[in-house]
Amino acid sequence: MSELQGGCACGSVRYKITQPPMAVGVCHCRQCQYSSGGGPNYVALAPRAAFELTKGYPKGFKSAGGSGSDVERVFCPECGTPLYSDPTSMPFLAVKVGSLDDPSALSPAMHIWTAEAPPWHQMTPGLPAFAQGPPG
Repeated sequence: MSELQGGCACGSVRYKITQPPMAVGVCHCRQCQYSSGGGPNYVALAPRAAFELTKGYPKGFKSAGGSGSDVERVFCPECGTPLYSDPTSMPFLAVKVGSLDDPSALSPAMHIWTAEAPPWHQMTPGLPAFAQGPPG
């Protein structure tokens, strides 16, 4: 994998990821539904040390995640594009795949937090699905 780059719709915030994601998944948690406008979020778990903001200053909103630990959901303060979530107790950032310059470079390998999905959220047949986060 070469470096992944991404940013917001208006170009005010840019980032790069210099190592392969630890995993790619579809998150159906209620907080992701809020940030996406109702659907699930496609996320790439980028190691913290491999993620770097290269332009701009995003804004964040912190709330309790399903684990009980805080999660900061980060977005562009100009256009509102969701960029990533920062589960403060984890060694990764959950980068929104839709904010990548080439979202087709990654595809999900699992569905998580399916217990919070409304019945009309579609699950990809054949992918593992976890009621909460994946084990381990």
